[in-house]
Amino acid sequence: MSAPPADQNPPALPWRDALKVYLEPATLRMLALGFSAGLPLLLVLGTLSFRLREAGIDRTTIGYLSWVGLAYGFKWMWAPLVDRLPVPPLTTLFGRRRGWLLLAQLIVMTGLVGMAFNDPRAGLAPLVWCALLVAFGSATQDIALDAFRIESAATRKQAALAAAYQTGYRLAMIWAGAGVLWIAAWAELAGGAGYQNGAWKTAYLAMAASMGVGVLTVLLSPEPARVTLPKARNAAEWLEGVLIEPFADFFRRYRWQAALILALIAVYRISDVVMGIMANPFYVDMGFTKDEVATVSKIYGVVMTLAGAFVGGVLSMRLGVMRVLMLGAVLSAASNLLFAALATRGHDLTALVLVVSADNLAGGIASAAFIAYLSSLTNVSYSATQYALFSSLMLLLPKFIAGYSGAFVDAYGYHAFFTSTAALGVPVLLLVAVAARNAPVQPPEGASKAAP
Repeated sequence: MSAPPADQNPPALPWRDALKVYLEPATLRMLALGFSAGLPLLLVLGTLSFRLREAGIDRTTIGYLSWVGLAYGFKWMWAPLVDRLPVPPLTTLFGRRRGWLLLAQLIVMTGLVGMAFNDPRAGLAPLVWCALLVAFGSATQDIALDAFRIESAATRKQAALAAAYQTGYRLAMIWAGAGVLWIAAWAELAGGAGYQNGAWKTAYLAMAASMGVGVLTVLLSPEPARVTLPKARNAAEWLEGVLIEPFADFFRRYRWQAALILALIAVYRISDVVMGIMANPFYVDMGFTKDEVATVSKIYGVVMTLAGAFVGGVLSMRLGVMRVLMLGAVLSAASNLLFAALATRGHDLTALVLVVSADNLAGGIASAAFIAYLSSLTNVSYSATQYALFSSLMLLLPKFIAGYSGAFVDAYGYHAFFTSTAALGVPVLLLVAVAARNAPVQPPEGASKAAP
């Protein structure tokens, strides 16, 4: 019989203390850094799919091009380097975590500028290479930022930091989804018809400039207290500590439960990720304009995302992460059925408002709880590497399956596609239930708690 999970009956914080943590400097910094992390994702996936569809690229090709996002699924491969190696002279000037964050942000900005100056109608290869650069820089930023977040506060406050991070992340996704459409619509030449690459060039340059939020925040943030690690006696010992020990530590601590935890991580967001690739081509094919999609995402999406992330963070601290994980899994799968219903209505702006609102609310709740869950699994000595393993695994299978989404839509239509993505959430519910019943004892305080 397994020991009762530490999360199952946590001592409840008073409501006032649970809410006050959102005003602490570490939480506010995570809001801005979450924005920096969320900005690139849609620009190489969702928004890019809108741009490509408007340029006349077929849905099957758009689906395959979403494999650019697999860079996020393989970031665990270079996470040990981010965890241990310095980046001269940035590490000397800013510290280990902030140095890597600044380097990654500069890579993202360079790739976005490249995407701005390439027209997909003239050839997809240059645009795809720039998108890959953005994805690599973004994935590297995620590695360093996850470690920065985990090391910036004690375990008890990780749910609040996760909620703030998720709020900033979702705000950035709305800016990179709705804002970029507004800018592209505003920059279109009067009387012009069809795809205008100049408008998208302006929009992507604005997104590159928006990464300045993250750069400024990193420059103004303190470096987390560095965890002192034992010095390696030789190169072989160093490589073992960098490449092997972070993963071995995880399996030592969780033993047979490690397989259950990794299975849950691998499929938890599968409904959202697979569905998301075809969302923007769906809007284009349903006749929604850039202004309509941007307005709905910006107004209703922002409100419901903020509400979802806030509710998810507070409920995780009050009720425990596993209960909120189950709630998020149910809501995420159910929201995809709303898209299936929308596919039968055509151009219905009111229905679009309702569907986008529900989807953002569900996503905010699920993501806040999921990030807190992943954070609780890490050992602070290997926080960047272990969290990168978890977040990579979270995306690897969904991104791979999502690559076939365009071909599926071409063969069976949008209604069948959205219904199928909702069905993908059923195994998730079973895994959350099993994981909750067999949750391991919370690791020792020094293993998952951030350094003071």
